[in-house]
Amino acid sequence: MYQIQQFLDEKLLVKELNLYNECIGDQCAQFLAKALETNTTLTTFNLRYNQISNQGIQFLAKALETNTTLATLNLMDNHISQQGAQFLAKALETNTTLATLNLMDNHIGQQGAQFLAKTLETNTTLTILYLGSNQIGHQGAQFLAKALETNATLTKLYLGDNQIGDQGAQFLAKALETNTTLTTLHLGGNQIGDQGAQFLAKALETNTTLTIFNLGCNHISQQGAQFLAKALETNTTLTTFDLRSNHIDQQGVQFLAKALETNTTLTTLDLWNNQIGDQGAQFLAKALETNATLTKLYLGDNQIRDQGAQFLAKALETNTTLTTLALGSSQISYQGAQFLAKALETNTTLTILYLGSNQIGHQGTQFLAKALETNTTLMTLNLCNNQIGHQGAQFLAKTLETNTTLTTLNLRDNHIGDQKIIVKINEKLKINHTNKQKLRCLQILCLEKLKQLDREDEIKSFNPIIYDSCLMKY
Repeated sequence: MYQIQQFLDEKLLVKELNLYNECIGDQCAQFLAKALETNTTLTTFNLRYNQISNQGIQFLAKALETNTTLATLNLMDNHISQQGAQFLAKALETNTTLATLNLMDNHIGQQGAQFLAKTLETNTTLTILYLGSNQIGHQGAQFLAKALETNATLTKLYLGDNQIGDQGAQFLAKALETNTTLTTLHLGGNQIGDQGAQFLAKALETNTTLTIFNLGCNHISQQGAQFLAKALETNTTLTTFDLRSNHIDQQGVQFLAKALETNTTLTTLDLWNNQIGDQGAQFLAKALETNATLTKLYLGDNQIRDQGAQFLAKALETNTTLTTLALGSSQISYQGAQFLAKALETNTTLTILYLGSNQIGHQGTQFLAKALETNTTLMTLNLCNNQIGHQGAQFLAKTLETNTTLTTLNLRDNHIGDQKIIVKINEKLKINHTNKQKLRCLQILCLEKLKQLDREDEIKSFNPIIYDSCLMKY
């Protein structure tokens, strides 16, 4: 409350104010709203997880009608219903600065979605809208979809956990066919099945702006995956596709893997918990042999086991783009670790490898440790909950005496016991991290100097890998 009093009494020239979980109710919201009416510096206001209801929102909404600086307002986890959404919608009709509005985990319902959607038809400043977990249903999705047909400013829309189903997906899919500004759409946890996937897939075939699409935690099976895979064959903008916790299985993955052989834009694919098994891993491994754009692949909790690990490891020996591979909770034993270790000896692009919650043991850790003696790119390795014990930790500690690239190593829940060896490992990781930061600074300084000397193109042609590494800062 002291922070609030400072804001009200002194009107500090702050740009950001975080009042997360401060037990703020309607009366306090009224005082804050009064300050907002005249404040000319605040751009970000976090009121998440408080007790603000419709009455408090009415005060804040009135302030938004005259405030000319606030750009981000977070009202997540309050007690806002359709009436509160109506107050905010009215404010957005005249407000010309608010760009991000977070109303997740409230109770605005389909009617609240309708009020906001109507405003979106004319509002020209809001670019990001969070409406997840608001029980808007398929009708609320319909109202928002209609707004998207004419709205030309919204770029990110989060509608997860709203029970919109296949019908809601159909409405949104139709909007995606004509909308030209939306780049991120989150529809996770919405009970969307194969029919909804079909509608959305058709939209992806023609949509030219969506880059991030989340369909995780729905009811999409192999048939829905087939529709989506077909869309990926022609879509030229999607870069991140989240399909975690569906029911795609090995046949559905086969369709997606085939699309990856020709798709040239997708960089991140999340298939966590889809029962793809060893055969599904084989299909994806084959795609990785030719795919030249995918950088992050999440395959945890898929019963991939050692054979699946072998297929993926073989692909890693030739693949030159993948930087992150997640295989947690995959029932991989020391044999699977051996296959992956062999790939790490020659692979030059993988920087993050997740192997947590498997059965690698100290023997599998030994194989991985040996690979790290020659590997010069892996920076993060997750081996938590793998029964590696004291012996496995010893192998890693010895490897770190010469390895200079690994900076993050997760060894939680491994019954190591000896804290001295943990301290030794952490000290070496810290040294690697510090040295890597120094190298990055040196690379950037070199690049700046080359720019001054007009020799940028020279180093780019001489060593494009170093050049790209330098550019990572920018």
